[in-house]
Amino acid sequence: MALAAVRAIGPQARDWAALTRATYPAATADGLARLATRRFVRMAGAGGAVSAAFGLLTPVAELTATAWAQAALVLHLAAAYEHDPLDDERAVDLLVLLGVHASAEAARAALAEATATDLEDDGPPALRAAEAAWRLAMPLSGQSRGWLAVRMFARRLPGVVPVTAAAGAAAAVERLGYRARARYRAA
Repeated sequence: MALAAVRAIGPQARDWAALTRATYPAATADGLARLATRRFVRMAGAGGAVSAAFGLLTPVAELTATAWAQAALVLHLAAAYEHDPLDDERAVDLLVLLGVHASAEAARAALAEATATDLEDDGPPALRAAEAAWRLAMPLSGQSRGWLAVRMFARRLPGVVPVTAAAGAAAAVERLGYRARARYRAA
């Protein structure tokens, strides 16, 4: 799924960085990074708040919205710091920054294995997609546990779930933004 995110969101990130640089030629990489971070923190917050309307599916909707915002943020930050957002190495960055793998080497090995498995076609595509989604969702599972705790509390206070979902999603994306900026600044 990390490679799919790079292929789907990477062109948008590249085009956004090019257009923003053309519009604001004096903008620094850090300025573009702050702009992208604000954009995706707001989007994650809105996605978190809207996801609260999905009832029992709220944790799934929130995790999906947050995962998309996180992938988009990392790729836009890569583009802001003039790293190619279409390079497969950005999938490695995603896996490491999201905590799916502890090191770039482990992430590269997992991507190579996943790519080889895709080529071998040793199982139904739906099963492979579900396994990939599960691996990417594991770092976010703490959010769903927190959501369940808030949900139990929120039965007594209407309106808490959307606010809490929005704040949690925005905070998760903002923390990722700090890690990604540090990574791309140093590279």
